[in-house]
This record gives sequence, structure tokens and C-alpha cells, in this order.
Amino acid sequence: MKLGVNIDHIAVLREARRIADPDPLDALSICKRAGADQITIHLREDRRHMQDSDAKNIIELSALPVNLECAIEPTMIDIACSLRPHRVTLVPEKREEVTTEGGLAVTGDQPRLKEAIRRLQEEEIEVSLFIDPDLDAVRASVDLHVEWIEFHTGKYANIYAMLYGNLANTHHTIKELELPRKVLRQMCEDELRNLRLLSCDAMELGLKVAAGHGLNYQNVKEVVEIETIEELNIGQSIIARSVYTGLEQAILDMKALLIR
Repeated sequence: MKLGVNIDHIAVLREARRIADPDPLDALSICKRAGADQITIHLREDRRHMQDSDAKNIIELSALPVNLECAIEPTMIDIACSLRPHRVTLVPEKREEVTTEGGLAVTGDQPRLKEAIRRLQEEEIEVSLFIDPDLDAVRASVDLHVEWIEFHTGKYANIYAMLYGNLANTHHTIKELELPRKVLRQMCEDELRNLRLLSCDAMELGLKVAAGHGLNYQNVKEVVEIETIEELNIGQSIIARSVYTGLEQAILDMKALLIR
């Protein structure tokens, strides 16, 4: 299974002090040396971590393919088209969210989304849609003629964290915390089964399948076992571990878990 390393949280650390250190650009050679298959970055409209100069330098200088996540806003698509990364993953954004909370709305009439896809593909940029694991969303993605989908695995990650007590890694409610372990275990199995079935459906319909969000060293192995998922994009947990082990070792540790 391929690994895209999301290096946004290096920029989060830098922006916490509004200084020039650490520079996400310095991670590129480490990621390549450690065996990463792709660099993933999210250029948000509010520029809370990655800046335009970061995106430009990373895309121009990376020896690995770059997956640029961005919203469908025309100004963001302008930037993506000018930078021409290997792939653009279109994601939803809300200014008040801490992290992306769900998949992109792709069903129904979506003229802005269709226009964004058209413009990117005219620049010969692969397009991926970050969607919830839902059959209607998969079918809509096929109709939109994109090359990739990426399943939002946040629900699975949250249930897993509640089941195994790692509540620091999840957003939760009091009601959810009171669910019996037997129920949580079944919910976890249901999410994995859904991911397995939908990724198989997507592959049969001609889509390439990635997954990401909330995946870490504890919960990733179950997702790795889904053979029709080709790639995982993981950031926060790798950067968090790198504080203690160094970035190269953190990536190597994750890569070891991605062996089927």
C-alpha cells in the first residue's frame, strides 16, 4: 500500500510562533529517503498552516509526486492550476473547523465542482474527491469522471478511539462515550466492512481508491487489509511521533504497518 505523507503539521508548528522554522520544505528529502510515495499538503483558504510560497516551493522541488488538497473555490483552483501538482484532491472547508470533518458534497447538481474538475483536468492534473464512504458518493464520483476518490476515514477512527480508550484522538459526545464496548466493536466492524465493499465497488467502476483522516499507528492495520485501497494519506500521527523519534523513523514505522 502506498503512503502519502501529509506535512501540514510541520507548518502548524511554524505558524504557532510566526517564524521561519521548521520549514516544511526540509521534510521532502527525509520523506523520500524513508520510502514515502507521495507528499500531501493542504492549502487552506485561511492559510492557517501552509502558505502559497510553501505550496509553490514544495511542488517545484519535490522529487516525489505532490497531492495538493484544496477547496473548490475558484481562487484556490486558480492557484492549483498555476502550480500544476501531480494530483489535486478537492475537499470541503469550514473556517471554524479544527480539521476536515466530513466528505465533499458530490451528489446532485454541483456546477462549481464540475467546473473545478474541468479546469484541473484541462491542465492535465489528476483529480481526486475526498468523500464520505457512501455508495451514492461513489457513483456520483464516477459520473464526474475523476481519476481518484479518497474515503474520509474519520468515523472509523473515532469509533476505534472510543473502543480502545484513546479519546485524545477523537471528537466525541457524552452519548457516544456511554455506548457499550460490544456496540462500539460492532460499529467498528461495520465501518471496515463498508470501506471494503465501497472500495471494491469503486475499483470495479474504474476509480482509484485512497483513504485518510484520523489514521494512526494503532488503527491503520485494519484498513491496510482492504486490498482495493491503493493509498493512504496520513499526517498528524506521523508528525506527532516524529517529535520523539525523528521524521524518518516515524515514516519508516508507518511504512512497516502498510505491508500487506
